[in-house]
Amino acid sequence: MQVGISIPSTEIGNDPIAIRDFMQAVEDMGYAHLTLIDHVMQSGTAVADDWRAFYTRDNPFHEPIVFYSYVAAITKTIELATAILILPQRPTALVAKQAAELDMLSGGRLRLGVGIGWNEMEFDVLDQNFRNRANRMVEQIEVMRALWTNELVTFEGKYHKIDDAGINPLPVQRPIPVWIGAFVEPAIKRAGRIADGWFTNPRVPPGLESEQHFEFFRSAAIEAGRDPSKLGIDATVLTEDKGSQAWAAEADQWKELGATHLTVRTMASGLASNDEHIATLRRFKEAYP
Repeated sequence: MQVGISIPSTEIGNDPIAIRDFMQAVEDMGYAHLTLIDHVMQSGTAVADDWRAFYTRDNPFHEPIVFYSYVAAITKTIELATAILILPQRPTALVAKQAAELDMLSGGRLRLGVGIGWNEMEFDVLDQNFRNRANRMVEQIEVMRALWTNELVTFEGKYHKIDDAGINPLPVQRPIPVWIGAFVEPAIKRAGRIADGWFTNPRVPPGLESEQHFEFFRSAAIEAGRDPSKLGIDATVLTEDKGSQAWAAEADQWKELGATHLTVRTMASGLASNDEHIATLRRFKEAYP
């Protein structure tokens, strides 16, 4: 099971040198991948009283493609995963172009995690349709894969039309792996049908609910004629205040369930500085090397 970390987006700050030091420290510890949350716009007040209350203008979110372009230049081997990029609020060809460029600049280190999003306000601001986002994302993934693997593409679907055109440069990975972040049954099954992997709900620990989610994913893959053992699953351990023994036990539970990737998230754990995040990640690595 590959172990990586979730970049503490809202807590890492905006100092490029501090960001560099954090990324290089994580890579030096031996973590295999980074993940980064995506939000373009945030409301001035909370839109709900659940976990979505966190996504307000008070909390910064770095733009994943631009941010990772910087990270690609200051690291050597660590994988760069968007978790998740809200694909339907962006123009498809532009994302394909940006992802190809990032994959090229990083030497083939991009894992493009995408999802349909939940915040209608962002779609309105970005002039995209919130109501058809699920069906549109399915077609977006098909279009991007075509653009990443062909010099010229002709495509006509419900939402896209391309007539003998393409992108240059092409990515190192052809195609770039596309994973879907999905938390509810229809979305999890969608991931099983069309994605290279699935990001689980980070707020659901290993247990009966997560076991059911794993079954949704695997059964949908089989029904689509795919081998679920060849697809990735990225689960999350929230460090919070649980301690190293609990971290290691939870990691083992995810591995036993069949997760291929594990992401360690220190954000929202009450840590006051990047140094504290780094220290916590070092303790996790010692507990679960």
